[in-house]
Amino acid sequence: MNKMNGKALMAEFIGTFALVFIGVGAIAANSLTEGALGLTGIALAHGLTIAVMVSATAATSGGHLNPAVTFGAWLTGKIDRLNAVGYVISQCLGGLFAASLIKLAIPGETLTTVDMGTPTLGVGVSPLNGLVVEFFLTFFLVFVIFGTAIDARAPKMGGLFIGLTVVLDILMGGPLSGAAMNPARHLGPALLGGGLQHIWLYWIGPLAGGAAAALFYHHILAVKTPKARPTKERALSI
Repeated sequence: MNKMNGKALMAEFIGTFALVFIGVGAIAANSLTEGALGLTGIALAHGLTIAVMVSATAATSGGHLNPAVTFGAWLTGKIDRLNAVGYVISQCLGGLFAASLIKLAIPGETLTTVDMGTPTLGVGVSPLNGLVVEFFLTFFLVFVIFGTAIDARAPKMGGLFIGLTVVLDILMGGPLSGAAMNPARHLGPALLGGGLQHIWLYWIGPLAGGAAAALFYHHILAVKTPKARPTKERALSI
């Protein structure tokens, strides 16, 4: 019977906490400095946080830090259902806790100005546009995760390429959908003051994109290693 991995849940909580705390903080810092960071600086803040936190938590939990990643891993048998549910809860709680504590670090007026750093649709961007953007941005992210971290054949580069994918995704999608790519990244700030408009978009888009990437990689690109058939001697000992 599967058991809940408490250490992995703590790692997922801390990693997601860092992503939301630094991500929201970078957006607020950009406002405080009148745009000195810019889109590139915000993208780097998110990407670098993912790179270091995935590397730090990979050995303990696999460094998902994202319900979309966990969903894709569950669909492809990389994690059991009990722990998948635990991961998602830990990720969402990490985002909520980070959003609550960022209020102690950033002036409330600034957080109000930036809507708590909550990913949101750009001017003139329809919900359908945003859904498509979130789908493909998350598809790219989970595809890279499977190709560089989950596939046993891949050179292990820690979270570097995963973090770089977050950077390139935000550079393209930030002005369009906010480039959440992660329901937990949206949920915490949204609940703590950013608003819940189009919250469905930030769950359906990333979950669907992550599932599509995981299933595509697992069934099309991954090499299936056949299980060794037990020898006569081993068969007798089972």
